[in-house]
Amino acid sequence: MKKNGMAEQATEKENCIQAGPILKWAGGKTQMLGDLLPKVPASYGRYIEPFIGGGAMFFALKPEDAVIADSNPELINVYKEVAENVDKVISYLQQYENTQEMFYNVRALDWQALPKAEAAARTIYLNKTCFNGLYLVNKKGQFNVPFGKYKAPNFCDIEGLYAASQVLQKANIVCDDYLTVLKKYARQGDFIFLDPPYLPVSEYADFKRYTKEQFYEEDHVELAAEVQRLQELGCYV
Repeated sequence: MKKNGMAEQATEKENCIQAGPILKWAGGKTQMLGDLLPKVPASYGRYIEPFIGGGAMFFALKPEDAVIADSNPELINVYKEVAENVDKVISYLQQYENTQEMFYNVRALDWQALPKAEAAARTIYLNKTCFNGLYLVNKKGQFNVPFGKYKAPNFCDIEGLYAASQVLQKANIVCDDYLTVLKKYARQGDFIFLDPPYLPVSEYADFKRYTKEQFYEEDHVELAAEVQRLQELGCYV
């Protein structure tokens, strides 16, 4: 990846910058890493995370051979573009401002009609400036979270984006249903990390609307059967 002066300056800091999630994500596991990391097998084949979300575990482990996936095409576009075109993503992010007017103008854009790098920047910008950093969509698949009114959100973290790009470049980034991903890629000895959308515990705790298709109780039953299949296959789950 050819880097300009801005990128070279960021590269000088790469050894000091710890790669971490580039998006806020409801149910993200950053605060649980102290409990989760000791449970990771000492050695394994490939790392596979089919509900990537914010990717806290993935960025903490920095696997050399990984498959990360999600059924949310907008999210997967972010990771692919940060991996392959981080300079362009940063360039678009630098054009945004933390104002309510710009937020709603950007939110009104159809991300699928934008250049891929601009669409990725749009997602990051909205995620860092919207209320509570939530990623929720309506039944049409449209992002619908209101403006967050933060004083100085860091939606263009140049060093963080470059550090994340280095980790993402080592992964196969896939947009597909988790069952399809696991049946295609999971092999004996692989480490599978599963963090599916939650079942809501109340009417106002709905953290499953990451995609317009949603994730229902029967999906969790299906997931449990898949965990058993993976264990019988010889995977670490």
